[in-house]
Amino acid sequence: MRAPITLQGAQRLRAELEELKSVKRPAVIHAIAEARAHGDLKENAEYHAAREQQGFIEGRIKQLEGELSHAQIIDISSLNAGSRVVFGAKVELADVDTDEQRSYQIVGDLEADLKLGLIAISSPVARALIGKNEGDSVTIEAPGGTREYEIVGVSYPG
Repeated sequence: MRAPITLQGAQRLRAELEELKSVKRPAVIHAIAEARAHGDLKENAEYHAAREQQGFIEGRIKQLEGELSHAQIIDISSLNAGSRVVFGAKVELADVDTDEQRSYQIVGDLEADLKLGLIAISSPVARALIGKNEGDSVTIEAPGGTREYEIVGVSYPG
């Protein structure tokens, strides 16, 4: 099965891939050449650090190329799910006890980033939300205990 990814997520990953190939890879190759010019490679910390950095960059390039080639890109602006929560939905939640508001967008595992409010479709929170509608209450098992939220908004950015 191909991993789903939003159009925006695919664009973000492609931009990172382009940055790695066109900026970071040439910079590390230059740093290796410069460090090599300093002489003895056995005790040359700059050379070894640059080679290690090159390994990370090449590994990330391979990872991104592989993930993007196998991903199923979904344009969520074309989804017409209304107030129902499906892949790609941006969901506004209100904690029933504290009235604290939270906002998450349900995205593919490849693009999930909690700092940006992007949660993986495979996460427990996303699984609890999928199929629900605006106005529904949902109970989510969190590390700090069970929380109850009301879905106060569902939108499909794009």
